[in-house]
Amino acid sequence: MSRHGENIRKRKDGRWEGRYGIYEPRCGKKIVRSVYARTYEEVKEKLLSARICAESGLKGKMADTNIQFHTAAQEWLNTVEKKKKYATYIKYQSIYEKYIRENTAALTASDFGDIVPATLFREKERFLSDSLKRSIICVLNQILSYADLQYHTGYFRYSYQKQGSGNKPVRVLNQTEQAKLLQCLYHKTDIYKTGILLCFSTGLRLGEICSLKWSDIDLKEKVLHVNTTVQRIAVKGKKEKTMLLEGYPKSCFSEREIPLSEDIVRLLTPYYSTTAKYVVNQNKPMEPRTYQNKFYGYLKTAGVEKKNFHTLRHTFATNCINSGTDVKSLSEILGHSDVKITLNRYVHPTLETKRQHMNSLAVIYGQIMGQEQKNSGII
Repeated sequence: MSRHGENIRKRKDGRWEGRYGIYEPRCGKKIVRSVYARTYEEVKEKLLSARICAESGLKGKMADTNIQFHTAAQEWLNTVEKKKKYATYIKYQSIYEKYIRENTAALTASDFGDIVPATLFREKERFLSDSLKRSIICVLNQILSYADLQYHTGYFRYSYQKQGSGNKPVRVLNQTEQAKLLQCLYHKTDIYKTGILLCFSTGLRLGEICSLKWSDIDLKEKVLHVNTTVQRIAVKGKKEKTMLLEGYPKSCFSEREIPLSEDIVRLLTPYYSTTAKYVVNQNKPMEPRTYQNKFYGYLKTAGVEKKNFHTLRHTFATNCINSGTDVKSLSEILGHSDVKITLNRYVHPTLETKRQHMNSLAVIYGQIMGQEQKNSGII
């Protein structure tokens, strides 16, 4: 079984193989190399690191058991800075400096297999989310993968086992809450409320609506193009500790076009301006935290329990499924790389939807029983 477009396949021996090309100066041509792992996720991560190294022009080195973890980490971060978005580089660097460096910097290759992941966040474990803990382990594994590719230190992979009963279910707005919020948003509507309604109707992320430009919207063709996102990140070498950075969306799949309803076009039209650059905040991106606080205020006014801005995206996805939207179309509208993400994370059937399915099943059973009685001469 292979993964189309990724050069990843499952071998007959049960291992996963990922292939990538690299220019070999000695023979003057491009050759194909392979990486192997026990699972698809492992080989995908290892293949990514291999490609970063190859594209950076880094030459593989002979086995070096004296290489320190910190040296490998800094080299890996340098490749990330060159090949990834700045925000991604800052995130990885911050995770390494805060949670990994202190307990691993002086380790040499012979000690890489003895790292205890829990010690990386044990002192602060009560304050760290499971998502952050997984990110810490992810960065650790990518550094180790890089070290193996460059110094042949051996490939080690660590995992994080979540403590507790499992993921908390994501709450979406139920029909009553949606009605209350919509009534609030349609009352004395302004551009901020219209932006919330736009997210309600398209599933835009917070960073995407905050960086949305009028040039991204074609009111005549009734279509919206997602080209950018904005987020506040830490910066190096500047007086301010953070800055609002506008850049490309989360992934290549997040760059998408979304059809707009007649109602949304009607709401947006009065605010269209040839002088304003951004939809929500005139001539500069909207601060995400400020806009989220506005959303909290609307919820409070509507008498709805406080929920995260991302709840709008989950609610939109659930409403689409309940109204009969096919999963593939919804996945592309949301900007997901795989329909599994859409189904597993963003679709939350309501009790009313489940009841409708049960009633439909009862109708089918009734028809079967009626046909059976007719065939047996009972009726």
